[in-house]
Amino acid sequence: MALDKAPTWQPWLQPEFDQPYMQSLKAFLQAEKDAHKVIFPHSSNWFHALEATPLDQVKVVIIGQDPYHQPGQAHGLCFSVKPGVRVPPSLVNIYKELNTDLGITPASHGFLESWAQQGVLLLNAVLTVEQSNANAHQGKGWEQFTDRVIQLVNEQCEHVVFMLWGSYAQKKGARIDQSRHLVLKSPHPSPLSAHRGFFGCRHFSQANQWLQEQGREAINWQLPEEV
Repeated sequence: MALDKAPTWQPWLQPEFDQPYMQSLKAFLQAEKDAHKVIFPHSSNWFHALEATPLDQVKVVIIGQDPYHQPGQAHGLCFSVKPGVRVPPSLVNIYKELNTDLGITPASHGFLESWAQQGVLLLNAVLTVEQSNANAHQGKGWEQFTDRVIQLVNEQCEHVVFMLWGSYAQKKGARIDQSRHLVLKSPHPSPLSAHRGFFGCRHFSQANQWLQEQGREAINWQLPEEV
């Protein structure tokens, strides 16, 4: 495990790899591989959220729970799936809210790379999962690592919007300095809870308005059709 492809994060996060919790996580993942369990995403994408969105360019943080656990879906960005994969239900609801909020046409795909490249850190709390076994890697150490990622954004960045959808994300973002950053909270966009207040939250327009008020460029939430 290394952050060679995430140079802006590396000086801050590389020391984490020497910590006992990370050594324990590495041993767990190796044991899973040795037992021929299939892990998603591929190891080359475990840190893709950090590689796609440099620390000094973070404008928005969206926190997910753990990766999609079916073949071909996960590629290291929360809520995002690879091109050609059916758009998952929570992302369908995100697209519905974007349409209501900003009039944005839902994309035919679920590949959110263009958001990441504009400064939207799409961070799962847990960065790996076993095939067909949701939450299988919870409590193994990833949460401590991603808490450190959030802490870094909180301390090192200015004027970042944190979108905390659901109680899990809200707990994870509980220590964000709200005098420096904008914290937006709503229920999770999953079909089970979206109707309880995710629909109508208008987080995307609020984020863009606040970023512009801070002198930062707004996010173009319209995904390109060609990916």
